[in-house]
Amino acid sequence: MKGEFPVITIATVTYNAQATLQRTIDSVSCQTYSHIEHLIVDGCSSDGTFLLVQRYVERNTHEGIPHQIKVLREPDHGLYDAMNKALVNATGDYIVFLNAGDRLHASTTIADIVEKMDWLRGYAHNPAIVYGETDLVDSEGRFLRHRRLQAPEELDWRSFADGMLVCHQSFYVRTDLARIQKYDVRYRFSADYDWCIRLLKRAARRRLPVLNTNMILTDYLSEGMTTRNHRASLVERFRLMAVHYGWATAVIRHLWFVVRAVLKR
Repeated sequence: MKGEFPVITIATVTYNAQATLQRTIDSVSCQTYSHIEHLIVDGCSSDGTFLLVQRYVERNTHEGIPHQIKVLREPDHGLYDAMNKALVNATGDYIVFLNAGDRLHASTTIADIVEKMDWLRGYAHNPAIVYGETDLVDSEGRFLRHRRLQAPEELDWRSFADGMLVCHQSFYVRTDLARIQKYDVRYRFSADYDWCIRLLKRAARRRLPVLNTNMILTDYLSEGMTTRNHRASLVERFRLMAVHYGWATAVIRHLWFVVRAVLKR
């Protein structure tokens, strides 16, 4: 236990994200909760991304923004490799990934999460995972709709047999646990799905609580890598579902996903 209040690491992985990064920076900067580490992992962007990061660091220094900023800039082998670097370098008690273009839903989001968490002095009974809902926004940050997949009232590893019911950006994990379960970089599009399931399994084995905030936590940019590669992502997700839940479940669930998609048109 590091202090009276938990430190939340917000990890932002970037590569040529000049067009969308400022929105993410602003949403972290305006948080009312001060015990935040903003960890930015940049894969040597060639556009103006790093200039934005430098200005952010300078503003933090000169204007006394209370949260800490840590920057790692080096080549990586893709998104999930960069996210593994974030897990290694994070020093907060909990970590969440908020990528360029994504925003915390409100200026009080982190403060509200911590209030719900009922932080204890020691890790024994603190939630392994804290989660909530997600809204989708467009490339200009404008609200599109609530995410169709809703977070269940009670979440465990079996819940994800129905798909990724909790958006990765609304999934806060104790850093000591997250570091043990690194992203499997063999998966190009769905390593986050696999990571969340493995963490939920670990929480279940250790009988650690999983906390539903019952709040909208994130405004998620709907044009991310998985969205752009939808078909390849679905194939990979099917394979992962078969690994965790068996082939029969994977086939049955995906038939239902097709029916559900038709019904919701």
